[in-house]
Amino acid sequence: MTTSPEPGFEPVPIRVVLPDGQEIVGRLYARRQLPEGWVYLVSIPVYRNTTDGHVEPVEYRMWLRPQDHLRPVEGTSYDSVPTERLAPPSLVEQTLGPRRPSGWVLEKLGGRTGRSQAVLHAADCGEAPTDTPRLSLDQALDAAGRPGIRLCSICGAAQKLDPVLRGFDAESGGDER
Repeated sequence: MTTSPEPGFEPVPIRVVLPDGQEIVGRLYARRQLPEGWVYLVSIPVYRNTTDGHVEPVEYRMWLRPQDHLRPVEGTSYDSVPTERLAPPSLVEQTLGPRRPSGWVLEKLGGRTGRSQAVLHAADCGEAPTDTPRLSLDQALDAAGRPGIRLCSICGAAQKLDPVLRGFDAESGGDER
């Protein structure tokens, strides 16, 4: 994801707030919208020592969060700055919301008689262990069919896998016509 200014684009001035609170005027090259907010590609002028012992001016570029590190320069228009915006969410994403991560996690509990020996969780369940490998749907169904394996009701593993294990007709009361 690179942002290339249009031919003939001249970067515009912007105030860069340094870690010690000083402000210097840098140059704004691009803006990019990320899921967590905006970042701006700016440069500041600095000096660099050359291998032959001289000093030369150079430009140091970095991506910065505007709300934390940048201030506008009064009287400057930022309309011409190349800007990348996130694609708007699809109608499906707007309606259904974000997708859950795929996969299932098997939490081993131990081998007490008469009790579950493991619990099957959705990958994003807060009760699922984080240090266990994810299982595919087929692996999860195989595990869920074994004795001593319980399906987590907190994350919805039971609601998601029970119809597949028992058959979809079992949920509707077995009406077969």
